[in-house]
This record gives sequence, C-alpha cells and structure tokens, in this order.
Amino acid sequence: LNELFDKLHGKELSYNNLLDVDAAVNLIAEFRDEPPTFAILKHNNACGIAQRDSVAQAYKDALAGDPVSAFGGILITNTKIDVSTAEEIHKLFCEVVIAPSYDNEALEILKGKKNRIILVQKEIILPNTQYRTALNGVLVQEKNDVTDQVSDLTLTTNLEPTKDQIDDLIFASKICKNTKSNTIVLVKNKQLCASGTGQTSRVDALNQAITKSGFFKFNLENAVMASDAFFPFPDCVEIAGNAGITAVIQPGGSIKDQLSIDYCNENEIAMMFTGTRHFKH
Repeated sequence: LNELFDKLHGKELSYNNLLDVDAAVNLIAEFRDEPPTFAILKHNNACGIAQRDSVAQAYKDALAGDPVSAFGGILITNTKIDVSTAEEIHKLFCEVVIAPSYDNEALEILKGKKNRIILVQKEIILPNTQYRTALNGVLVQEKNDVTDQVSDLTLTTNLEPTKDQIDDLIFASKICKNTKSNTIVLVKNKQLCASGTGQTSRVDALNQAITKSGFFKFNLENAVMASDAFFPFPDCVEIAGNAGITAVIQPGGSIKDQLSIDYCNENEIAMMFTGTRHFKH
C-alpha cells in the first residue's frame, strides 16, 4: 500500500475502505493524462463522475450526479486539488479523498475533519492478474486491461455519431467497464447522468438508470448509453430511444444484433460496436 499512496491524514483504512479505494484507483486510471476528472464512488461503483476544464467544476458536476449516494463515499481525481475544490469537498461527509497532489491550503481545509482519510496517489501501478476466493479455492484470471478507443469502434447504423457523442460514448464505456454487471451507463457532456448497476437483467439496469437520472433532474435528450454486454433483444434500444438517447455503445455479438440495429436505423439512433465485453462480477 505504501508503494501506491502517502497517507497524509485520517483514521485507519478499513476493509471496506480498501476495496473502495481499489475500485476508485482502477476507475481513475482510465482517465490518466486527460483533462481534470473527478469521481465519487460508493460500494465499488461510481455514483458520480465528470470531466471539465477545472477540477472544481469536475467535482461539482460529479457530485450533481447523485448527491445522496455521495454521502460517505470515496472521492478521487486525476489532478491536483486546489483551495476552491477543497472548500466544496469539505461540505460533504466523505470517507476518503485521493489525488496526485494538494495545494497546501487545500490540504489544511481537508484536514478539518479528523477522521477523513487523505491519500496522495504516487503512481498508478495496477497488477494484470486478479485473485478471488471461491469454493475453498482461489480463482485467478487476467485483468480486463482493455480500454475502448475510437479506433476500436465499428459503426453499425446508417447514422454516424457526432464527435461530441463519440467522446461521450468512450467516456461512458470507461465507466461501464468499472461498474458491477449487469450495468447500463448514461452520459451527457462527459458527465455521468446515472447508471443501473448490478442488475439481473439489462432492461432492469436501463430502467434503473433512467429513473435515477429523472430523480436528479437530468435531461436525457441527446444523451448516450453504454452497455457492458450485448443486447439479446431490441428492448433496450427501444426504451433508450423513448427516453431521448441518441447514441449507443455496446460490444455486439448477439445472434439478434440486427433487430437492435434495425430499430436504431428506424429511429435515428447511432450505434457503435466495440467487440469487447466488459463484465465485472
């Protein structure tokens, strides 16, 4: 742990803290060398994430994604935390704050809560092997280290997504990869509107995401949707289209892919296939 972080303040990291920190580090690693990105996680899943020109605005827009779930969450960013950002963070009860660096005054503000854990992430060093206990043994697998790129995308519909939509699709796919399956992620302007996480059906995941986005007053008109696996039926694209979503990213690979493609073509929805499934159990 000391190879990854310098602990600057706060209580001892608990078992649950460590699991959430691991999830946070894996998520923010998707956005290394990108503009200021801020994520808030709860129970290993992002409840808010946004990318903006400033870290303060990225934090505010990440928090807007779900200010209820953010309570007691894990906060992480890919850039230095400044004073204005620290002042906003200090208004929230959070377990852990992680950043590559802090302004001196910002650090003093964050230390205002004695139990708040403050970590400096020294390096993004992530193993390529995962271990998990099961049935009195240990399962070992290679880590999913595929990050979808624009060059990986295959257009399947008559309508092409705009550049801004492609940026949002890639942003959504990165979140989707790091969210518990089954998951659907809805994004607009590089801000997480909502996600359906850990659902037993893809339709349930989508409906959860749409309902949640409405609760926090997001307008899904021209939002994009990411799915961690293919659509076995066209029901998800139908529900998404009715909600105003106009671009979709998914792995493809269903024997009934054409049904979803046909619906998108009939309703002016752009859809891209990646060829890579991102199940996370």
